[in-house]
Amino acid sequence: MSDPDILVAGETLIDFLPEHPGSLQEVETFTRRPGGAPANVAVALATLGEVPRFWTRVGDDPFGDDLAETLAEYGLSDELVERDPEAKTSLAFVSHDESADRQFSFYRDGTADTRMEPGSVDHLLKSVSWVHLGGVTLASEPSRAATLDLAERAGDAGCTVSFDPNARPELWDSRAEFGRLVDEVLPNVDVLKATPEDLAEAGIEGEGTDLARAACERGPHTTLLTLGGEGALAVATDGAPWSGEATHAGYRVDPVDTTGAGDAFTAGAIAALSGGEDLAEAIAFGNAVAATTTTAEGAMTALPDRESVERFRAERE
Repeated sequence: MSDPDILVAGETLIDFLPEHPGSLQEVETFTRRPGGAPANVAVALATLGEVPRFWTRVGDDPFGDDLAETLAEYGLSDELVERDPEAKTSLAFVSHDESADRQFSFYRDGTADTRMEPGSVDHLLKSVSWVHLGGVTLASEPSRAATLDLAERAGDAGCTVSFDPNARPELWDSRAEFGRLVDEVLPNVDVLKATPEDLAEAGIEGEGTDLARAACERGPHTTLLTLGGEGALAVATDGAPWSGEATHAGYRVDPVDTTGAGDAFTAGAIAALSGGEDLAEAIAFGNAVAATTTTAEGAMTALPDRESVERFRAERE
């Protein structure tokens, strides 16, 4: 097997999923699942046959043990899975309504994934062509500095840098702070994957392709905009290695749990674009990975392999 060509960096945590829809105040029983947006992306890529390097940090505690073992089970190397002896692993409690849309409550003050250090993976940047980052690690130092530094150094090394803002208002003191950090990272980003809600939290306004173009004005040459049940669209500027605009209406499924669907889309789109596909195929494949993921509970545990995705598409196209 050749060395991984993609590096994913960011948090790995434990999601506690509710036994039934309702607010956190109403739910009494939860099921534990591995999660964290970058971890979901890394595992989804591995499941699709594009095993990446994954840089993360978890506590030297039972939850950290579980997460490290889970990542290994999905084929990810432990080379960059750091264990923090002085901090706990992050937890997130999830609630969702009858349509499976979810909200998060984080337990993440001073946890291991907030303590990632700048420069930890610089030595790998010449050996990968794509680096993916998430927005949660921008919420706390020193992981904030580590994320910003990695985005800049990856670009300088000639890597394609993708970024998902993954707006989680509970983690931020204000929308203004979140918007400022997004503005700081975007000049070093090539491919932005976001929802309209993410961009609104960051102070980027508009609708449809106009919103995607407005995001590109902040730095990225490509914006992939996911629209939930309405599919996705993509816009690329003249500086992109692929051209034009694309839309895809998505796939109709009966969702059980949408946790991790956006991360599944991200992994599908990265796998397609890094493999030389165009924008239209990237968002179609990403939508298929995401739609399949929503038909089972959990983020990592619901991720499909490439054969399952292709079968899903063949049945609907």
